[in-house]
Amino acid sequence: MTLPLTKKYSPMEALPAAELPTGPDWEYEPKWDGFRCLAFRDRSLVDLQSKSGKPLTRYFPDLVAALKKVKANKFVLDGEIVIPIDGNLSFDDLLQRIHPAAGRVLKLSLETPCVFIVFDLLVDEKGRSLVKLPLRERRKALEAFAKKYLEEDGTVRLSPLTDDIVLARKWFHMGVGLDGVMAKRGDLPYQTGQRTGMQKIKTQRTADCVVGGFRYLEKKPLVGSLLLGLYNGEGKLDHVGFCSSIHDEDRPALTKKLEKMIKPPGFTGKAPGGLSRWSTKHSMEWQPLDNKLVAEVQFDHFTGGRFRHGTRFLRWRPEKSPRSCTMKQVQRENRSALGLL
Repeated sequence: MTLPLTKKYSPMEALPAAELPTGPDWEYEPKWDGFRCLAFRDRSLVDLQSKSGKPLTRYFPDLVAALKKVKANKFVLDGEIVIPIDGNLSFDDLLQRIHPAAGRVLKLSLETPCVFIVFDLLVDEKGRSLVKLPLRERRKALEAFAKKYLEEDGTVRLSPLTDDIVLARKWFHMGVGLDGVMAKRGDLPYQTGQRTGMQKIKTQRTADCVVGGFRYLEKKPLVGSLLLGLYNGEGKLDHVGFCSSIHDEDRPALTKKLEKMIKPPGFTGKAPGGLSRWSTKHSMEWQPLDNKLVAEVQFDHFTGGRFRHGTRFLRWRPEKSPRSCTMKQVQRENRSALGLL
């Protein structure tokens, strides 16, 4: 049963930034490498909701059980689901949880249990909505909630927060279990579904892209490169580049998966280019895909509406909505990553 409460909230989102903002209004948190999640509790009912509004409850029975043990009958928490492995966080083990077989999910929950790192309280244990309060007041309420109801080393834990820019910079360069730092305005309320008042500064220059098509290898009927797309301001999917960093052992299975998804037009905005004097007819042919797959890629430069060089595939993001893959991710990402050295 889905809680009615889940319809009232969606996660506050962040704009990408090239560097940490400074000033008395800003506070900083580690950016955890996991699945963003809103956790809803109403007596015996628990719902887990992803950033895009998709249900996560069935994939994390260990977290559901932990939230039911919290001695508070009602609350809404905002946080990140992670899986710690050997002192680090494993996104690959997290992805394994998105599996259709309940038995497999239960087995994984016992072998590699998750941790829910909480950084905001939207509804307190008395059922009062806190979203209109500024972050500083919500944080005080969250710390009081954590002190009363959460175990420091339990499944549900409190994320650190600081207004010390020096400490935030140390977090940025720490690397272990983090992929950057979040900067939040301490004087602003929780802005459901909006991207104002919060910035993300990532250690890698990455973007979540829709796979709008693919090309075969020159001499083999196997996928050679993924064609990447981002939605423009008009809501159309523009082709913005490619990714060919696919492991040879993964090509046969990936090819079968993609061939089942072939569906025109692939891109509804700018489409991949045609022949040039440097290409052959075969090398420029491409297959359009149904816009369902989201891939996270690393890049070094984005100008003129596209990645200037090939990107490096990082991981699939099944929890992300394709429609969330917009140009806003790269609007401020216009400097080479070499500038960080």
